[in-house]
Amino acid sequence: MSGIFRDRNSAEQAYQSLSSRGYGKDDVNLLMSDETRKTHFGDNSTHTDLGDKAMEGAGIGSAIGGTAGAVIGAIAAIGTSVALPGLGLIIAGPLAAALAGAGAGGLTGGLVGALVGSGIPEEHAAEYEQGIKNGGIVMGVKPRNAEDAKYFEEEFRRNNGDKIYKY
Repeated sequence: MSGIFRDRNSAEQAYQSLSSRGYGKDDVNLLMSDETRKTHFGDNSTHTDLGDKAMEGAGIGSAIGGTAGAVIGAIAAIGTSVALPGLGLIIAGPLAAALAGAGAGGLTGGLVGALVGSGIPEEHAAEYEQGIKNGGIVMGVKPRNAEDAKYFEEEFRRNNGDKIYKY
């Protein structure tokens, strides 16, 4: 399940709904542009769990090149978050590890290719890419059961989520 949030407050509220059901930062995928990260989660922003997750990849972008070894090495060094300077993206969560596993080939198709490779239909991936380019924050999670999926869908909508899809 995933959706786009237009501002930090909406994303924070949605993240808290995940946290309230026992989902941790390693269960949640977070994608945004580096510019959005700086705007909403920069040095002068309020300290929160979501902010910490967004900042995990900050400052290490120069350590990440276009080779699989460099990407895998960076993820090993920082956990499950990666900055992709060539794409101008911050990706945190299980998707970051999956991209590393795909190697450089997984990154050559850009964000849409990476999202499609993670199981998101191409038309939805293109919507998410456009949303990220427009300053949105994409959040995704794999619900453990149907009850969680229903709850998260409702919470994402209640917190101004857009393009909410279940996979």
